[in-house]
Amino acid sequence: MSEAAELIPAIEEELLPQARKPSRFSQRLRRYLPAIVLFVLGLVAWEVIVIVFNIQGFLLPRPTVIASTFMQQFSVILPAGLFTLGEAVGGFFIGSILGVLVAMATARWATINEGIMPFAIAINSTPIVALAPIMNNWFGITNPLAKMSIVGVIVFFPVMINTVRGLTQVNAGALELMRSYAAKDFTVLAQVRIPNALPYLFSALKVASTLSVIAAVVSEYFGGSREALGVFISQEAALFHFAEAWSAIIVACIMGITSYVIILLIERLVMPWHVSVRTLGE
Repeated sequence: MSEAAELIPAIEEELLPQARKPSRFSQRLRRYLPAIVLFVLGLVAWEVIVIVFNIQGFLLPRPTVIASTFMQQFSVILPAGLFTLGEAVGGFFIGSILGVLVAMATARWATINEGIMPFAIAINSTPIVALAPIMNNWFGITNPLAKMSIVGVIVFFPVMINTVRGLTQVNAGALELMRSYAAKDFTVLAQVRIPNALPYLFSALKVASTLSVIAAVVSEYFGGSREALGVFISQEAALFHFAEAWSAIIVACIMGITSYVIILLIERLVMPWHVSVRTLGE
């Protein structure tokens, strides 16, 4: 009995911390709650400021007006958003695939690195407003390929430069170990360089996913199909229908957030071993 009595406090000490440990749901709620509260407070402040200072609707509509207009125009805005999303996704894949391929060639041959990098930097510094008229002239103003090309150019540089960094900034000890086993270049690429480049690549893809939506919408301001979201925003703003324009902007925001979350989920599936993914899961 005495031994059992002595074991009871020890068992309680082991069980109490586990019982007191918050659940995963409460941990996630505690993590995202400040952002949710800040977002709600921002909408409330927006509504109050417009009412108190009597700001006209053509300057800044109230969030409640935008929400009601969004519901009324949903059948029109949704097809436009899907059309623009197709352009953004197509350009995202074009720019990402070309960026990875060029990065692998650049990391393998120094001559290509010295020759391509200045052109890549020049393309990245070119604004969308300069590219849009050229691409519209090449492919046609209503051709979705014109917008995909603009998105591809915008996406190409961050994907390429980050992938090059991941392929080249490899631990010297790991490379030396592979050489000691007489590993071939392809084996080193597959087992050392690519796993090392994955965190860099996904960081670029997360940035590129939002840039693709921005580039697609902005490129449509310079002309395009009437079904496009950017054309809808520019036309409604020109007619001083700013509640409708803000409703379309909400769709663009949703598309950008959704694309970012999709890349984030793919990152967690592809490399669950990485420290950033393990930190998110805690």
